[in-house]
Amino acid sequence: MRPYLMALTLTVAACAPQVTQTPEARPLLEERGFYPASTGLEWVYVPEGESLASPPYRMRVEGPTAFEGQEALRFRVFGRGEDRVYFRQVGPFGVRLLGFQEPSARVVFIPPLLEYPPEALLAPGYRWGGTTTVRVELLTPSGREPLAQGPLNYGMEVLEEREVRVPAGPFRIYRIRQTFQDSRSQDVREVWLAPRVGEVRTREGRILVERNFR
Repeated sequence: MRPYLMALTLTVAACAPQVTQTPEARPLLEERGFYPASTGLEWVYVPEGESLASPPYRMRVEGPTAFEGQEALRFRVFGRGEDRVYFRQVGPFGVRLLGFQEPSARVVFIPPLLEYPPEALLAPGYRWGGTTTVRVELLTPSGREPLAQGPLNYGMEVLEEREVRVPAGPFRIYRIRQTFQDSRSQDVREVWLAPRVGEVRTREGRILVERNFR
């Protein structure tokens, strides 16, 4: 399997509590970062078009860690049998994705993929992108085994800025088109990003229904 398709398959792969059940009784956390990244933050999503009573997906910031020798933050996504950890760097440069890991596989982007630029650059028509090498490894009891490797070109474009209303509330978002291409195929996704909130619609088509911060 080509490395990009393997990475994409792992990226868009699901048993979690019902969306009507809150993880625990606690006050809302405070977060002021353009891309929220404080330990303990949590987002709850359901696939677009599904009932709010559907089993949800959750994303939680688990805190600082190291990934491939670099400082990173763990963003864990779980629900419906899916359990994946994304390794990101968040700073004045924006948001970089170093890679992600599941129980059976690990995907590394060299250099890191720039998911979002600094907030000051976001505006309709703004574009960014680059080329990264995707390295896919299988995780086995004896260690890591190389599976595939190859180049991936990616391009991002802010299509518009507008108001949307989702179950979690009304938000002003940037609609961002994400294009990924290897030597044989292309994949196009759309994300809705709300500053200081995060992804209101993920690239997998999941809609925000709840968060534990303001």
